Amino acid sequence: ITLPSRVDAIILAMDVSGSMRATDVVPNRITAAQNAAKAFVADQPGQVRIGVVAIAASASLVQSPTDKREDILRAFDRFQLQRGTALGSGLVISLATLLPGAGIDVEQIITGQSSRHWARDPARQAEIDSFKPVPPGSNGAVAIVLLSDGESNTGPALLDAGKIAAERGVRVYTVGIGTTEGTTL
Repeated sequence: ITLPSRVDAIILAMDVSGSMRATDVVPNRITAAQNAAKAFVADQPGQVRIGVVAIAASASLVQSPTDKREDILRAFDRFQLQRGTALGSGLVISLATLLPGAGIDVEQIITGQSSRHWARDPARQAEIDSFKPVPPGSNGAVAIVLLSDGESNTGPALLDAGKIAAERGVRVYTVGIGTTEGTTL
């Protein structure tokens, strides 16, 4: 008998901008964020797949969603701090990873140039064209946890990316890294 199963997936979208080297959190913000992410991963049930997106001036998927915890933990250890903070791009990449068939035109959102001019996949374009919003927070199978120390300074607007997540029912949980006093780098 085939039983239905629910596949839960989470993307940890982590700020790896240069400001994460600040020491207002001991020993520094990036280490505190990595430790928090590792503790989060350890607390998740084994069937939950977790992916990792790194965010600096651009965003990239550094670990596809997997249930192999050692692969996820190694992804955190590979982070290299870079300039810029494109939080909106990080959310868009996270959404596209979690919902590959959700009609998200990543190129259009991030660069402003629609992929329809160079993409030759009519099925993909049909997904983009036929998208219908769902109630915010209604997708209980996926979520994004965004860890950052500040505001976005490049890429698509974070609120616009948040709207895209809401329209697809995806919950985004934010975790601030740093102190209210901050620090000068």
